Amino acid sequence: MSTTTQTLAGTPWKQGIKDAIPLLGGYIPVAISFGLISVQSGFSVLETILISTFIYAGASQFLFVAMAASGAPLWLVVIMTLLINARHVVYGPNLSPYLNHDKKWLPLMHGLTDQIFALAHARLPQLPEQARIGWYTGAAVLAWFSWIVGTALGAIAGGELTQRWPLINDVLPFALPALFFVLIVPRCSNPLWSLTIILSAVTALVLKISGYPNIAIPLAAMSGAALFYTLKNQRILGEQ
Repeated sequence: MSTTTQTLAGTPWKQGIKDAIPLLGGYIPVAISFGLISVQSGFSVLETILISTFIYAGASQFLFVAMAASGAPLWLVVIMTLLINARHVVYGPNLSPYLNHDKKWLPLMHGLTDQIFALAHARLPQLPEQARIGWYTGAAVLAWFSWIVGTALGAIAGGELTQRWPLINDVLPFALPALFFVLIVPRCSNPLWSLTIILSAVTALVLKISGYPNIAIPLAAMSGAALFYTLKNQRILGEQ
């Protein structure tokens, strides 16, 4: 990852918005899907929008709605939602060194998602220190509002949209995987990252085909991380 400081063409928050615009291609379709599913599960339009506004947790929102609609106890819904979002315990400390000189970053962590983390982790080290909080604010707020707008659209007009264009039902499930793919591909220019991504993808695929879908992603992530740090440490030792 490059750590070369780059000069911004405009204000930091405008640059953050500009850099986050590609994320909308994945956020809005998935949010529309959530809005539609939430209303179909018995939540009102307002409740659905409030879920996206205050929980704002992607996959956890789908789980939340499904469990609540099935009558699961509230304590279990809360625990499962927290477990899925446990990855943020890792995300926050990885970004804090770039932002902790300005304590305004603490409430902004509400806008920390998988995609914002990936974008920020690559982009923040390249920015002047005084521009980082502004950049993060622009990127995170744009993504958050796009998720809310997409949710509202799905909750209000999702049923009509899918009836008029049935193909939407087939396209929506691919929006989020496509977004992750776009974020991952640039990393393949580095041999270390390429091997890590290939091992993770192959591990997940093999476990899925073998009938272990629930552990496929966690084990794939752990195997990729183990390979990355093993090769990285070997390279460091070889250079000494």
